[in-house]
Amino acid sequence: MSENVEEKTPEERRALFRVVKGDPTPEELAALTVVLAAAASGGDTPPPKARDLWSNPADRVRRPLDVGPGAWRASVLPR
Repeated sequence: MSENVEEKTPEERRALFRVVKGDPTPEELAALTVVLAAAASGGDTPPPKARDLWSNPADRVRRPLDVGPGAWRASVLPR
């Protein structure tokens, strides 16, 4: 049982892709390389998530109650 396996050159083993059909120009190969490299890079890092103040653990601690005129306004204002 003989297999017809071609031995690859070091350049072929290192290549990211291989052209199996057609005869692209060097410019076309360069453009394809840029597109594939950009797709493989994953793009920019995602923006940091905005702080969720609804789940702030400091809000679970009870604050002293304000008394006097306008105290109801002060009860909802952040400190």
